[in-house]
Amino acid sequence: MWGGRFAQGPSSVMREINASIPFDKALWRQDIAASKAHVAMLGAQGIVTGEDAATITAGLDEVSAEYEAQGVPVNWDLEDIHMTTESRLAELIGPVAGRLHTARSRNDQVATDFRLWVRDAMDEALAGIAALQRALVTRAGEHADSIMPGFTHLQTAQPVTLGHHLMAYYEMAARDASRFADARARANQCPLGAAALAGTGFPIDRFATAAALGFDQPTANSLDSVSDRDFALDYLMAAAQTSLHLSRLAEEFIIWASQPFGFVTLPDSLSTGSSIMPQKKNPDAAELVRGHSGRIIGCLTSLMITMKGLPLAYSKDMQDDKPPVFEAASLLTLCLAAMTGMVAGATFRTQRMRAAAELGYATATDLADWLVRQANIPFREAHHITGAAVKLAEGKGVALDQLSLAELQAIDPRIDDRVFAALSVEASVASRASHGGTAPDEVRKRVSDARRALGLE
Repeated sequence: MWGGRFAQGPSSVMREINASIPFDKALWRQDIAASKAHVAMLGAQGIVTGEDAATITAGLDEVSAEYEAQGVPVNWDLEDIHMTTESRLAELIGPVAGRLHTARSRNDQVATDFRLWVRDAMDEALAGIAALQRALVTRAGEHADSIMPGFTHLQTAQPVTLGHHLMAYYEMAARDASRFADARARANQCPLGAAALAGTGFPIDRFATAAALGFDQPTANSLDSVSDRDFALDYLMAAAQTSLHLSRLAEEFIIWASQPFGFVTLPDSLSTGSSIMPQKKNPDAAELVRGHSGRIIGCLTSLMITMKGLPLAYSKDMQDDKPPVFEAASLLTLCLAAMTGMVAGATFRTQRMRAAAELGYATATDLADWLVRQANIPFREAHHITGAAVKLAEGKGVALDQLSLAELQAIDPRIDDRVFAALSVEASVASRASHGGTAPDEVRKRVSDARRALGLE
């Protein structure tokens, strides 16, 4: 490929460190597509003859069929997918294959191939997130009235509904989807035709190749075109944020599935057993989702560090851009599928959840709110009165609504028997009817909004 400049071939070490074909062979579909778009443009512009363009296109189709059937051969002497394809093309159609590389460089070629691959990965992520959202919305609709404890600091705080809790993850997933959609829009510009770094003197039509490959437009600066990997970083940033949300959801399922909580029974298909303890049902899929988030974040960090000090335009460091993206994409796809299956297949133990919501004095805030609304007591004073009531109930080992009216009036005489209607967990969740609150009717509204957004109604 470049032997004319060198008296000696590369050493074995150089050969090994320089080759990217073991991993960039994953780009073969994108490389074939970009090459076909490029040669079609060369023919249309009269840069190569129509006959040569047709011969090259037919040869590329034959290479593609071979790759599909047999996989991409790994020959380190050919370095990468681009030279592997061009070499095989030359074997099939002869010297005319050399005309394919007219008016392009491997620099704009790989930038284009990689963008196409990342664009596909973004679409796959968006589809996976949508599937998770559908599962969340379906289960939230089933459990709009199911009461569970809401937590802060993992301490019982106020009663909420399971539907409301699941819809919190729907909102996280919606933001994740928006990040991928925004990243895709930014990435959808075509570097092909930027050549090595300065553009080309051939009368190419970059708008034609961009359109043929589904890009909105060609990139505007040839130096930036070949050196930019923002699209890959955007993908990894969105993937990392998504993985954080999946990890949080996984952690909740892990906690909820433990015997002390007992809020959920996970699907057998996403659990494992123990080699020594026959009673065990381990939430391994959830734990691996939690663990994989660290690897995805590591992939983001890896590429950020690779890119942080590179001068314009292309540097060989950028050959290391693909492995972290490939790894993160594979992990994210797996994690989204695992959590979608877990949400869809979980059995929620709603009676256990409701019983837990009645513990921990979860309706204490409702007593304070009642004092404010019904007795016209300033909230800070109501907070103090409620604290005294909780202390008394705790000392007696009973729930707040099991204190007698006399005991409550001994703390503050302004309390009357209407207070008991506010102290049940059902009354508590029903009263939280502000926009975005946990009241069942409000949850059903949010579920309906989500179903419309997902095209489910």
